[in-house]
Amino acid sequence: MNGRDLVRSVKVVGSGRAGHGLRGVRAAWRRSRADASALPPRGAERARVPGEVRDATPAPGGGTVRFARSELRVVVTVSGAVFWGWDGAGPEPSYALAEPCPEPDPRAVLEPDKDGGWRVVAERVTVGVSRHGSVRVCTPGGVTLRSDLPPRWWEPAGGGPARWMQRSEVGADARFFGLGGRAGGPRLRDGAYRLWNTDPGVAFGPGDDPLSVTMPVQLVVADAGTHLVFHDNTWDGTVTLREGAEGAGSGHDVPGRCDVRMDGGPLRCWAVVGTPARVLHTWAALTGAPVPPPAWALGHQHVLTGRPDEQEVRRVVAAYREHALPLDAVDLGGGHQEGGQAFTVDHDRFPKLSVLAEELRRDGVRLVTAVDPAVRVSPGNPLFDGGAARDAFVRGAAGRPVEGEGRSGESVHPDFTAPSVRRWWGGLYADAYAQGLAGFRHEMDEPTSFTAYGETTLPRSAAHALEGRGGDHREAHNVYALCMARAAREGLRELPYEERPLVLSHAGWAGMQRYGGAWSGRVATGWEGLRASVSLVVGLGLCGVPYSGPDVGGHGGVLSGELYLRWLQLASYLPLLRTRGGEGTGRAGQRLREPWEFGGEVAAHARVALAERRRLLPYLTTLAHLARLTGAPLVRPLWWGAPEDRALRDCEDAFLLGDCLLVAPVFEAGTGRRAVRLPRGRWYDTTTERAYDGPGLVTVDTPPSRIAVLARAGAVLPVSGDRGPELEVWAPARGRPGAGTFVRDPDDGADQPAVERFVAHRQGERVVVRQEAESGLRAAPYPVRVRGLPAGG
Repeated sequence: MNGRDLVRSVKVVGSGRAGHGLRGVRAAWRRSRADASALPPRGAERARVPGEVRDATPAPGGGTVRFARSELRVVVTVSGAVFWGWDGAGPEPSYALAEPCPEPDPRAVLEPDKDGGWRVVAERVTVGVSRHGSVRVCTPGGVTLRSDLPPRWWEPAGGGPARWMQRSEVGADARFFGLGGRAGGPRLRDGAYRLWNTDPGVAFGPGDDPLSVTMPVQLVVADAGTHLVFHDNTWDGTVTLREGAEGAGSGHDVPGRCDVRMDGGPLRCWAVVGTPARVLHTWAALTGAPVPPPAWALGHQHVLTGRPDEQEVRRVVAAYREHALPLDAVDLGGGHQEGGQAFTVDHDRFPKLSVLAEELRRDGVRLVTAVDPAVRVSPGNPLFDGGAARDAFVRGAAGRPVEGEGRSGESVHPDFTAPSVRRWWGGLYADAYAQGLAGFRHEMDEPTSFTAYGETTLPRSAAHALEGRGGDHREAHNVYALCMARAAREGLRELPYEERPLVLSHAGWAGMQRYGGAWSGRVATGWEGLRASVSLVVGLGLCGVPYSGPDVGGHGGVLSGELYLRWLQLASYLPLLRTRGGEGTGRAGQRLREPWEFGGEVAAHARVALAERRRLLPYLTTLAHLARLTGAPLVRPLWWGAPEDRALRDCEDAFLLGDCLLVAPVFEAGTGRRAVRLPRGRWYDTTTERAYDGPGLVTVDTPPSRIAVLARAGAVLPVSGDRGPELEVWAPARGRPGAGTFVRDPDDGADQPAVERFVAHRQGERVVVRQEAESGLRAAPYPVRVRGLPAGG
């Protein structure tokens, strides 16, 4: 156990999450003993590099280049994405890729390169392979964006998986983003980032790594262009980043560097080159279109803590109504379950759950439940008996189910890498949905098994089906949550639902957007936790997961009214908006978490923030459906439309919500103004309608009633009006047209809702808005409100 694991374990034990006494110690001992017997030390290893190039064979999309001690397959697909794999590794099998795998580009050509190597030339990218095994990814104009040096393998003399390392170089001005949900970004600084999904066990902040969603997905932004790189390998690994440095005209630039080290598995990689929008579009086509959340899930969800009962649910809903605060869903957590076991109900506290759910639904409030994959070992427990009868649980090397520690005691875990287990587990959601539960939030799906020390997960030697290929937890760990989310989505898809159900995962991997969104977990209470909230959402969006968010106010600390309000104001512009009740059991002694508990002024400002969220729901719904069509995240970094702007690349304290709004939260106590960096163009303060021209820094007032939100000139936003949808149009600059899109969500599972597009033109001191149609332009079918015009204009 390394020093970081020891510190993490001490934190977990101290927090009570591993507070199972001797059971936690026994679980840790059993895990260590199982791995020691089944996974002997690696012993002596042989190092290997590709060696000198021998020859090459063309194939559709590229070909295979053979070296003295290895071979490399390179394929450019019709989408422009590039695949390369060493030692016979192909694109499949893969948990990340959507089906079917993209076809090779028949126009791509493998040809000799001038340095004795080879290159694959395609319309959107050129891939060079040197005679020693370096791989260069270049723009169509020949500018190198990334250069992978020859890889190195370490192979155990007695057999077993080979470790490998891949070192890459990027431009001196390049900035790194992505790698899943990281609390210390969005821009990833110099340092090592582990690729092993881990439940921190306690509230976390910017210095904690890894967290629950780690992905070997990098988005690299430089003057020369943007590219995405994905190492399709699910094993434990580390990515070490070092930003470059420019020589200030001396020509002695220091390139940026990325070292990827994996404990095993294939060395295979995907790369996509282009603008950020094109890169994310291609990435979504490769790994699957994001599933839009149901319309209500873009509203306000409130999480109950402890062990609520039916009266507590009604009390909270009534309190929100009494204080005129919009509420769309109540998350019951696992507190309504019997013994904390998923798919059960404590009928003493919830005697008529389906009746409660129907009553709340009529008032516009849905119920969400938590689902923990740990199954309590208890003969007579229907979930345990059902899984045991199907041989559904992960087994150890000796062939017996692996027993760990869950919230409800000694537990086993379903093997979601087996299709039959996914079908069984997915069918369990039907009864819960029939009881009126409209959303499912997965918890402890890393998977987590409490231990007093060491890793809080299953033994690495535990056996998994891996779709029939067979393997162990070293390969299955990072995709466990992804496969659980797949089981849920596929099971729910079989139901005759009237509106789409919600699936949220705590952990995940590349491709998780095909099945649902992500809950960011237990961000620590504090101003640094507030900053981490932005980092997590932006980072996941750049990895292809557009629907995510943290809990307002964070976890584990005393929350002031000012911090709560600033967090709520920020979250009102994030894809997932979740508040949570006080911590503890019973109302007495709970830490303040609900808006009215902070006093009338905070409640009044909270009411404004939540009302604005409700007004923007048509815009958020539109963005969610556009994410499915284009892969573009809802929340975007400021450089999204101008990656060549270095000042924007380094700006992390603001973000774009779609193309139309710029949101600059307040990250410090006691401040009433803040500097905002603007991209190029004209921007309007959405409260005062004052105009600012970018690029550059401006100062915007941020009194307690609001954070800084600016609208792009020419933006056409669909919003909620008194009588239905309206179009809010921000006056275009003279001579420049405006535009916007509206997608009306049928919320019935329809895959192709209608997309309406609008254009706005300034004519003198008035703005005319028209809808695009097959026959040309026609009058907009919705009321139009123009903002940003001079008084009287």
